[in-house]
Amino acid sequence: MNRVVVTGMGIISPIGNSVEEFWNSAKEGRVGIGEIDRFDTTGYKATLAAEVKDFDPLKTMDRKEARRMALFSRYAVAASAEAMADSGLELKKEDPYRIGVLIGSGIGGLDVLEDAHEKLLTRGPSRVPTLLVPMMISNMAGGNVAIHFGLKGKCIDIVTACATGNNCIGEAFRSIQHGELDVCLAGGTEAAVTPVGISGFTALTALSTSTDPLRASIPFDKDRGGFVMGEGAGVVVLESYDHAKARGARILAEVAGYGATCDAYHITSPEESGEGAARAMTMAISDAGLSPEDVDYVNAHGTGTHHNDLFETRAIKKAFGDHAKNLNINSTKSMVGHMLGAAGAVEFIACVKTIQDGFIHATAGFREAEEEMDLNYTPVAVNRDVRVAISNSLGFGGHNATLLVKKFEEA
Repeated sequence: MNRVVVTGMGIISPIGNSVEEFWNSAKEGRVGIGEIDRFDTTGYKATLAAEVKDFDPLKTMDRKEARRMALFSRYAVAASAEAMADSGLELKKEDPYRIGVLIGSGIGGLDVLEDAHEKLLTRGPSRVPTLLVPMMISNMAGGNVAIHFGLKGKCIDIVTACATGNNCIGEAFRSIQHGELDVCLAGGTEAAVTPVGISGFTALTALSTSTDPLRASIPFDKDRGGFVMGEGAGVVVLESYDHAKARGARILAEVAGYGATCDAYHITSPEESGEGAARAMTMAISDAGLSPEDVDYVNAHGTGTHHNDLFETRAIKKAFGDHAKNLNINSTKSMVGHMLGAAGAVEFIACVKTIQDGFIHATAGFREAEEEMDLNYTPVAVNRDVRVAISNSLGFGGHNATLLVKKFEEA
């Protein structure tokens, strides 16, 4: 099977609208959470979110193109443009049918749906926007990216809630491994900081109701009380090693393993023993031909909900045994909130940057965990040589997805 490498990365996030801005902010421990300013939160229990700031879609698309997209698609195109530029791909020299797009969204165009519903109720059915459906449906992030760049290979929208980003990257990895594609843009995107998005997750008691931005998203902390909604996009360019080498590409890291399971347990809660998530981790490690002791670092799903962080800790212990104590574990969500379908992709990029820089960012805001949660959640950033990292994503419906990425070495 083909080796698969990362040759480009792009991000739109609450702490930076490029990979460089995002990573510099993460290294500084900057928290991108604040009062929601997109709508009036009077009467809402949760009033904080991690919103994208200063996003200008016209930097990567023209005004007409932008008007035909919901915000989640604009984020995806912008992140893809950065990833493509970073990769150095010259599309005129490539077969467009050998380049795919696997970019998913957990929710899609919730903002345009809410706006259209308001128009329907107040002004009648004739006022519903003509392009509502193609703006709203979640596959249009990938569709718009493919159209923007003229990419004609496999184009699929995987929707597995909060595991979407990891599943998209994992399935893109498989497609290149098995020779279906030479190159693939893969990742996730989300823009669900809306009245229905916030109130819906609040109704599940999933969101933090803290009013302190620095104590709202506090994964693994004993005082955690829910997650903070985030938004944005993460996209990577994956490529077969042979294709990348032939064109002289700069290789950032190697994707070496992928594991996916389902808890088949509950629509929102992870299974209590962590068995399903642990199996996804061990599958990814085995897929890479490695042992648990080879892993240095885990970018955890780490949402800040009571059940997720406790059960994920159990899963890590189950997957790694005694080696769990030697791992550095952190949660990028402590700074960017929970970006839902985009979370896994952004956290995968954090893994690549960690490997490149030998720097593990802190779990911002973490102070103290309860007794059973006794692993190293990286309360303070550390310099450490990281050769192998894994990224976990766990989604509503019991979806578990783990990616293993390692430092690239010539064969």
